[in-house]
Amino acid sequence: MNEIKKITIFYFSGTGNAKQIALWFSELAVKRNIDCQLYDIVKTNIQTIGTIHPDDLIIFISPIHGFNYPKITLDFIRHFPKGGNNIVLMNTRAGMKIGKIVTIGLTGIAFMFSSFVLRNKGYKIVGQIPFDMPSNWISIHPALNEKTVKYLHKVNYERVEKHSHKIFTGQHDFHAYRDLVQDILVSPVALAYYCAGRFAIAKSFFATADCDNCGLCVKQCPVHAIKTVDARPYWTFKCESCMRCMNHCPRKSINTAHGLIVIVSILSSVITTALLYHVFKINIESEFFRSLIWTIVFFGLIWIFYYLQHLLLKNRSMSKIISFTSLTYYKFWGRYKSILDKEWRV
Repeated sequence: MNEIKKITIFYFSGTGNAKQIALWFSELAVKRNIDCQLYDIVKTNIQTIGTIHPDDLIIFISPIHGFNYPKITLDFIRHFPKGGNNIVLMNTRAGMKIGKIVTIGLTGIAFMFSSFVLRNKGYKIVGQIPFDMPSNWISIHPALNEKTVKYLHKVNYERVEKHSHKIFTGQHDFHAYRDLVQDILVSPVALAYYCAGRFAIAKSFFATADCDNCGLCVKQCPVHAIKTVDARPYWTFKCESCMRCMNHCPRKSINTAHGLIVIVSILSSVITTALLYHVFKINIESEFFRSLIWTIVFFGLIWIFYYLQHLLLKNRSMSKIISFTSLTYYKFWGRYKSILDKEWRV
């Protein structure tokens, strides 16, 4: 591969991690007098991109959701026009810090599936690079502290410098191959998340009584998954769980419905058992079919209970009670969004 002269970067970002990687690559490209164009997938119409010169390098950068690229990124790649360019795939994963060690996230099937699609379109994959930026999934863990966030930005910038040198000088870079075994092992989870899990998580967000109906979450949702129902934000099954709404809410009024998920999960198990053994009196030994029935029951219940919860949230007293069942409601849990370079480059 010859030295690169022009780069086109397409990125999707929820809380800013993937966008930051894209900006760093662009910054380093400009320093080498390489023409670099950035496109936000959310704001980009594939039909209006225009012709990309066959010698230009194309880079896709996106976070990992459920051990895969989110649907918005996968759809963009699937509808990307045919061509013969070299392509580098990148992602941002859930990075953590233990001492001075940065724990790695998992890419899952993101690179495998996207590479298959793009190769069938005529492209050549010349790189697969993950970056372990700060985990933003505060539905399952507290926000990382400021010191950790700064450290992870610094470490990942240094990684961008290293990998950009290889990419810009025309070398192949398949750093992701180091994690291939564990990525293959989690592939069933990735498929389960894409087929069902993401829809369940989509119904785990709600706005508390602190919401002032500013409409920011509705306006900024990259997939238009939030609508206004009864003058309150309402999350639909289209939600990608990119965490933008929760982490960017000015009043921190968006929370995770931990209590609702627990209640619906328990009810789903009880109802599934009752249906199988007491109503239809069927003894199903297959764990797959039991899980399938449980999933069907779960989605029926989550759809009903989520709407009921939405109605109850209109009452300020009930809203407070529901809020107490969410870990994200408490101040110690915190929020996260990518920081500016000036905050860690001091």
